[in-house]
Amino acid sequence: MLKSRASKAEAEQVVVVRDFNRFYTARLGLLRKRHLDGEFSLTEARILYEIGAAPRTTASTLRIALWLDAGYVSRLLASLGKRRLIRQTASKEDGRERLLTLTAAGETAVARLNDQSSLQIRDMLRSVGAEERAALVESISKVRSILNRRPVRVVRLSTASEDALRLLREYYEAAHVVQRDTPRAIRNMIDGVCSGIWLAYLDGEAVGCVALKSLPSIPSAAECKRLYVRPSARGQRIAHRLLDAQEEFARSRGLRWIYLDSYDDLKVAIALYRKRGYVACKRYNDNLQATLFLRKFIGTDSN
Repeated sequence: MLKSRASKAEAEQVVVVRDFNRFYTARLGLLRKRHLDGEFSLTEARILYEIGAAPRTTASTLRIALWLDAGYVSRLLASLGKRRLIRQTASKEDGRERLLTLTAAGETAVARLNDQSSLQIRDMLRSVGAEERAALVESISKVRSILNRRPVRVVRLSTASEDALRLLREYYEAAHVVQRDTPRAIRNMIDGVCSGIWLAYLDGEAVGCVALKSLPSIPSAAECKRLYVRPSARGQRIAHRLLDAQEEFARSRGLRWIYLDSYDDLKVAIALYRKRGYVACKRYNDNLQATLFLRKFIGTDSN
């Protein structure tokens, strides 16, 4: 019975999404033979845009980003090359790849496409009120955020892997960490009963980490350390997934508080912590680099 209800709900959701797809493809003129009634197909225009936005990109990067067949991308690039809109040069790092850039004619074409597209969207937005426009933009951002998420796997380490060490080094550099973990400290975090290191994997690649360190000076507490997500993997809620795993583990070990320190320049990280329920507390360690101290109650009661 539950399965049939779920199947019915899913079928209804599919109908709604398909109906919206038909609406917006027609509303934005995506069904026309030429994009914006110009000289390019929609796919050609998008490829030109991507090359202009990221000069020296490659065909394989375009194929992955746009979810296109390799042969189709190759044919489109050949056509754009013959029209002298793009140029391809051999990559010194990988002879199999060719770096793509726009020619002067290609830059002019992209500028014209951008202007035409902006005018089209501006006219559409002007047909609704300011409050509705704000709601529309917020809804689009939410849709993109949801559909852009890819499967993330979070693993608690049993040994210090090269992936973990590489991510920690990246974190030290990104956060300008002065007091860095020794190999022994890393082993202690991994082996501890109430501590650990977690890695997040996206498409099989280690892209994020977080550590939980024992805090003997405070009863039933541990310390959140080394939260880091590679820039290329951000926007997938990986930091939340790492912190979720950390907090679930801490509760399973009977811990009631998680503390952390930070410094004022890490505004994005601090905003994330506050959003997850961390509140200001007194200094609890001797980290001279830290300017801010936070803690979060994760137990069942505060008594």
